[in-house]
Amino acid sequence: MSTTLTPVGTLHSPYREKFAIPRQPGLARLPAVLELLAPFDRPEAVRGLDGFSHVWLIFGFHATAAAGWKPTVRPPRLGGNTRLGVFATRSTFRPNPLGLSVVELAGIRCAGGVFLDLLGADLLDGTPVYDVKPYLPYADAIPGARAGFAPEPPARLAVTFAPAAAQVLAAHPEPRLREWLIAVLALDPRPAYRAGEDGEFGVRLFEFDVRAEIRGGQLTVRELRRAG
Repeated sequence: MSTTLTPVGTLHSPYREKFAIPRQPGLARLPAVLELLAPFDRPEAVRGLDGFSHVWLIFGFHATAAAGWKPTVRPPRLGGNTRLGVFATRSTFRPNPLGLSVVELAGIRCAGGVFLDLLGADLLDGTPVYDVKPYLPYADAIPGARAGFAPEPPARLAVTFAPAAAQVLAAHPEPRLREWLIAVLALDPRPAYRAGEDGEFGVRLFEFDVRAEIRGGQLTVRELRRAG
């Protein structure tokens, strides 16, 4: 049986490229917005949803779908050197390029469309969302569940800002920008094989090209340059 999926919405997030997206939802509580698309952008379609603190998003891995699936993949949590079966991981290279994330529902707006304000999404800007379902703590949270090769959250780096970057933050109208950048960068967005190495890297976050370096286990943001 084949099924045709139609996106019910498009997710707008600060992650403008795959690099630096947290590898699981909730690790960095950055804001995102799910914009419902016609004909699903009707206030009655979200009636009662404001009673839930979190929602499940079923979405498409649109940036990697064309690459197809792989029977084995190399999870970043294992350093990118060990292969496991695709069904034992949350890899994007799946037989059907679908993902599942639980995110915090911060608010619902129904003016000029229907928009869900979210926190903690681990999704690329422009991700198609195929369904939204309420999160039920009594059914969806399983005490004592085992987590295989990823039993604990990832370690975090200390993050500081060089004077030039700090000056940009001080002039920015969003006072939480520093907090949001720290939340993402502390997870070390570099490929898994570079974990523990010193070096420089760049990444797109929000409207910035972020230039940073890691030395001795500390990450320093050197430059925040507005992306062209």
